[in-house]
Amino acid sequence: MVDSQEFDSELHRTALAQLDRVAARLHLDPDIHERLRFPRRALVVSVPIRMDAGRTQVFIGYRVHHNTALGPTKGGLRYHEDVNLGEVTALAMLMTWKCGLMELPYGGAKGGVRCNPRELSRAELEHLTRRYTAEIILLIGPDHDIPAPDLGTDEQTMAWMMDTYSMTQGKSVPGVVTGKPLIIGGSAGRREATGRGIVYVLYQAARHLGHELRGRKVVVQGFGNVGSVAARLLWRDGCVITGVSDFGGGVWNPAGLDIRQLEAHVAESGSVAGFPGADPLTNADLLEQPCDILVPAAVGSQIREDNAERIKASVVVEGANGPTTPEADALLHDRGVTVIPDVLANAGGVVVSYFEWVQGLQYYFWKESEITSRLQEIMARAFNRVWALARKEGVDLRTAALMEGVRRVAEGHRVRGLYP
Repeated sequence: MVDSQEFDSELHRTALAQLDRVAARLHLDPDIHERLRFPRRALVVSVPIRMDAGRTQVFIGYRVHHNTALGPTKGGLRYHEDVNLGEVTALAMLMTWKCGLMELPYGGAKGGVRCNPRELSRAELEHLTRRYTAEIILLIGPDHDIPAPDLGTDEQTMAWMMDTYSMTQGKSVPGVVTGKPLIIGGSAGRREATGRGIVYVLYQAARHLGHELRGRKVVVQGFGNVGSVAARLLWRDGCVITGVSDFGGGVWNPAGLDIRQLEAHVAESGSVAGFPGADPLTNADLLEQPCDILVPAAVGSQIREDNAERIKASVVVEGANGPTTPEADALLHDRGVTVIPDVLANAGGVVVSYFEWVQGLQYYFWKESEITSRLQEIMARAFNRVWALARKEGVDLRTAALMEGVRRVAEGHRVRGLYP
């Protein structure tokens, strides 16, 4: 038995509890269940860089491969001051189920560096990214592990990663990462993919729940790449965005926010805080405001046992990874709140990352209309499978989504067997 304490974190405990509950429902082979509880490999690296002031500072970085039964690993890279081995391991596990659920030929991975990217200059971020890439280079590659942007990273981060890896190969290797700028092999629609996927699953949920999205009041926690795109698209479709927040705080207007003006304010000031015509709120208070749809798209463990009873939304769509603790999940379920889980709701990013990877391997690129059409089809198909299974088994959408993802990965292990 491997000691799992070295991976211990709140999110990892949550991920293991979810797996164990689903394994019991699936009557999973105990040997396969045991394999799925642990990552295939985990690398911890030191990342020394020379800061602008001339001194050397060492950061801690991680890259975890959870599973390779269905193909090479895929997963984001995050820069955040709370990154740790347990969190990265849990996120890699969730990515495995997500890829299985979306029927992608990938296993799950995740990476991270413990830092505050807002405190680093552009030059320091480039040095950090290139040195981190050099330290994990034995694990990544277009046929091995394909990183993508996540919390605190972006297209530029991926460009630096791709360039660093390519320099070691003596040729350009666009398939080593996804989420790159278009000019070096990125895909049309990748930046908007996660937020767009949230909207597509909401379309399906509204259809099954028997109501229109237009006119619904929406609160979005997190106005980064995911939350801002979801807010903009829902606003354009006639939803009333009553509140949003980011690292600087939240803003609230029950009559609705003009998202176009809010985006201009963020571009100028760097935060939603101080947006004219709106009341200031904390991130925590924003979650508890009256609304029809709540989109937690910031960081994990935002909806907890101590605030779940005060959530007023009838639908929660998880744009972030792990924003709802298991205790809160149970309370929301008991109150009849529909929770569209992270492994389904925010899967648009990895779906379009798969499209980008395929395009890069073929050196043949698709039009954005093709990307969005295929994304909508895959998101709708996955949601409808999950909805049908939830009704058949009498479980919530999270359990049904995890059952679909875990079942597919377990079947891959069963067919492949155990080496040697």
